[in-house]
Amino acid sequence: MAITTLKKASKTPETETDTARKVVTEMLASIEARGEAAVRDYALSLDKWSGEIVMDKATIAARIADIPQSVKDDIALAASQVRRFAEAQRASTQDFSIEITPGLQLGQKLVPINTAGCYVPTGRYAHIASAYMSVATAKAAGVKTVVACSAPYKGQGIHPHVLYAMTVAGADIIMCLGGVQAIAAMTFGLFTGKKADIIVGPGNKFVAEAKRMLFGKVGIDVFAGPSEVAVIADDSADALIVATDLVGQAEHGHESPAWLITSSRRIADEVARLMPELIATLPPTARDAAGAAWRDYGEIILCDTREEMVEVSDAYACEHLEVHCSDLGWWHANLTNYGSLFLGEETNVAFGDKVSGPNHILPTKFAARYSAGLSVHKFLKPLTWQRMDREACKALAPVSARISRMEGMEGHARTSDVRMAKYAPGTNVDLGVPVEV
Repeated sequence: MAITTLKKASKTPETETDTARKVVTEMLASIEARGEAAVRDYALSLDKWSGEIVMDKATIAARIADIPQSVKDDIALAASQVRRFAEAQRASTQDFSIEITPGLQLGQKLVPINTAGCYVPTGRYAHIASAYMSVATAKAAGVKTVVACSAPYKGQGIHPHVLYAMTVAGADIIMCLGGVQAIAAMTFGLFTGKKADIIVGPGNKFVAEAKRMLFGKVGIDVFAGPSEVAVIADDSADALIVATDLVGQAEHGHESPAWLITSSRRIADEVARLMPELIATLPPTARDAAGAAWRDYGEIILCDTREEMVEVSDAYACEHLEVHCSDLGWWHANLTNYGSLFLGEETNVAFGDKVSGPNHILPTKFAARYSAGLSVHKFLKPLTWQRMDREACKALAPVSARISRMEGMEGHARTSDVRMAKYAPGTNVDLGVPVEV
């Protein structure tokens, strides 16, 4: 048994982290100190935008007026798919109560957060799907106020298709703002007076770093970005489809890893041959991104067994994981670390990114070891509650008092003492020995 790396990445996602951290630290400090004025300065210098930040209904209507109905229909269908899947997720988790002992009621109440900030990246591409992935999911969870942000597209305001996707998904407030300044504005409630309770959505390394640094002041979904793809392939796989799917994700950006994990030397060699050829046929922007991504971050790992392929895949904990193998049920049962799983060549990451239904905002940089992607659960707080009658209180108070005193917490113990004195005066109950610590 052996695991052999035939192509090794020369860089890792952490390679550029220091640069991003320095830039974001400076920007956040400026925005905290100067507020909206700093945000406007960054919008002008970085995105060439001096227009209104918060879009009113008339501006939105004018911006999307010329979108062909066929385009609207496609976006509406995709948004509906995402919304229906999110609603099914919401229905799978319920409020409940249980009488765990006589007189003691315990329960869970699912409460949506009040304000969600949904970031929709726009830069190299107009990420239409990211708009309904985040906004529709938040609304399905019952979030009261959804603030959606996206950068001006080529200096002309939010891309009309992205803007339409935001509206059809149900955004309550839309801001023409991108990058670190958008994340900060939503966190601090600038321009809207609505501080986000959570910020969700993918972005470049600066957006991801801003979310990381602001975590605590605001909740975040996952560390989403740069995008990652891995394909697990055995000898039954179609090398052209495998290579095409790897290229399809590599076009996301210069720092987007693409990994092939295979037990077939034939597939490994053929994919290695095909990748440069397929990248060369892309349009210039995508060709530049995919070429750099494959050169610097692409890997091919050859394994002897499917168990080794699972071992490698789970160690990489890839954001998007495709399986092009026989016996798909075995892979589904044995793989554990991934953002989203695509079983069989008939499905692929692009389907999941755009229209299938499950969310495409997913964990990257090994976070799939401990976190799932965006779902309605990210917008819900499973708040617990409890209520007991006096008989239950008299039964549990002595236990609480004794444990508290064993821990040396006399103040805790006395909250039981005072209730026993009121509810069962004169009762000879062991409340533990008072302590001094």
